[in-house]
Amino acid sequence: MSKRTSKTGISARFGARYGVSVRSNAGKVLRKKNKKYTCPVCHYQKVSRISTGIWSCGKCDHTFAGGAWEPFTRASDANQRITRRATTGATSADMAYIATQAALEYERSIAAAEDEEEE
Repeated sequence: MSKRTSKTGISARFGARYGVSVRSNAGKVLRKKNKKYTCPVCHYQKVSRISTGIWSCGKCDHTFAGGAWEPFTRASDANQRITRRATTGATSADMAYIATQAALEYERSIAAAEDEEEE
């Protein structure tokens, strides 16, 4: 007797409809949406989605804006880094990154100057 295939968790409600990859992608998104996340204020894993982009902690009632499917996105991480630098100053890791970027820009300008001299 053959082994039965397993359903794909939360996307099992779609049954045999819509195709494998669509059901798989929908399952990934639905799992992200329904997952409990850690609250940035009380640090308990009680943050759930209220509506699109609005997240709320069930313990401390802290409500904040985030991504549509996850409360913390790459853009929000970058924004937090920028505001932290503006308020507390840059950390050593930030300074190393800034120095690396400055060195790359310097090398690019030298290479561009050499190219202009050759022409």
